[in-house]
Amino acid sequence: VRFAWPLCNRTPFRSVDRRSAVPRIEILTSIQASPERCFDCSCDLDLHLRSMAHSGERAVAGKTSGLIGMGEEVTWRGRHFGIVHEHTSKITMFDRPRHFRDEMTRGRFKRFVHDHDFDATATGTQMRDVLDFASPFGAMGRLVDRVVLADYLRRLLEERNTTIREAAETGVESEAAS
Repeated sequence: VRFAWPLCNRTPFRSVDRRSAVPRIEILTSIQASPERCFDCSCDLDLHLRSMAHSGERAVAGKTSGLIGMGEEVTWRGRHFGIVHEHTSKITMFDRPRHFRDEMTRGRFKRFVHDHDFDATATGTQMRDVLDFASPFGAMGRLVDRVVLADYLRRLLEERNTTIREAAETGVESEAAS
């Protein structure tokens, strides 16, 4: 199922595959910048922090600033749904400037795998995020995933992608990605 999204010069995206046992969010974002620049902005931890400022998110362990790379971990601490959460991700695939993957190694999810793809286009880059996630607690967790978390996580990714797009297109990002 594909939906048209009229905001942010965004191309259509599939929100959540409701037929899948594992919730999957896919978002496509068109950016008028090179894949290298978009890739670096996506790996920029300081830019990520700027995009998640509303949650008070901070990098508290592992790599905490600059560009994250293969094999590196970061632990985020932020407030979501009124509760402070910690989430540790590790970069498990890294092919600059085409693709990288971050996977949760510690946190509240049963599964959290986020793929980032960057394809050159005639006008810049098509950035594609695919997030596969699952909560613990069996059927109750699956219900929470579909009713609450899928839309919430999609909005977080859209906010993050807007920040990445603006930074990549205007050249305003942290010093690490310049």
